[in-house]
Amino acid sequence: MNTFRFEHMEYLWLLAVIPALAGLYVIISFMKKRNMKDFGESLLLKRLMPDFSSFRYHFKFVLMLVAAVLIIFALAGPQFGSKLVDVRQKGLEIIIALDVSNSMLAEDIKPNRLERAKQELSRLMDRLENDRVGLIVFAGEAYTQIPITSDILSAKMFLSGINTDMVSRQGTAIGAAIELAIKSFTQDQEVGRAIIVISDGENHEGDVMEACRKADERNISIFTIGMGQGQGVRIPVSSGPYNKDYLRDQDGNFVVSEINEKMLLQIASAGNGKYYRASTPGMGLNDIISQLKKLEQAETTSQVYAEYEEQFPYFIWTALFILVLDLFILERRNKWLNKLK
Repeated sequence: MNTFRFEHMEYLWLLAVIPALAGLYVIISFMKKRNMKDFGESLLLKRLMPDFSSFRYHFKFVLMLVAAVLIIFALAGPQFGSKLVDVRQKGLEIIIALDVSNSMLAEDIKPNRLERAKQELSRLMDRLENDRVGLIVFAGEAYTQIPITSDILSAKMFLSGINTDMVSRQGTAIGAAIELAIKSFTQDQEVGRAIIVISDGENHEGDVMEACRKADERNISIFTIGMGQGQGVRIPVSSGPYNKDYLRDQDGNFVVSEINEKMLLQIASAGNGKYYRASTPGMGLNDIISQLKKLEQAETTSQVYAEYEEQFPYFIWTALFILVLDLFILERRNKWLNKLK
């Protein structure tokens, strides 16, 4: 993909001087022409100065303006072109599986379970160095939100847009999320790999332990973070001081969400990881980072855009050519450039 940009856009403000110089030139030329009329008649002046060329006089000023514009462009740092290059870097591969079922809207963790998880994950991504991250969302089904990448900024952008409407089928398919994460890692067997499951563990479905066994066979560690407090809480479906309501079952009773820590503990144990409850400082992500650093880090190849190529020499050389040309164009006619008026 080829694009053009200026590295130092602030220098382009100098272009505002160009029309000001042009206006000043017009005023000076007008005043000069008026003074010449006071000096004598135009026919007489032409006879006294037969070699003078008003065209060349104006043309030289235009050349000077063009040279000034080119120099300003050069100062602004014109850059053109970019290409993908392979970069070798040492790091880990981490896939985050985030529960987006309706129970994650419970407000026993402020502002709610899902939003708190997103906030802490964003802070986690800021601390990743040369690591690659992927993002999976799940409820009754699991979907890849962003494939594994070293582009942390893009990962954070996708993370900010996650909500409970992304998966229509309700449930907590942790097993499906883990299996999808396993398939999402690269084929590099040397790099340290980990899955971070963030969920309340409620209404889990599928063979979770079988998914953990597959991860263990591939030397993939699984860490779990339990979202929720010990007691059950209702799930809000609308907000506001006057119209707040909560999720109800078919009989009209309030649905109560309660964290399933036993299941999350089993998953972490089977996946050679650790379990953390979200009530701990930073949701345990600081401890997870410490654990991740103990994993083997291998060199991986990532494709990134190379630096833009500097184009300012073209502008400088063109400006110099114009300035040299201006030296050879005199205000009076000569035998070398007699075709110019």
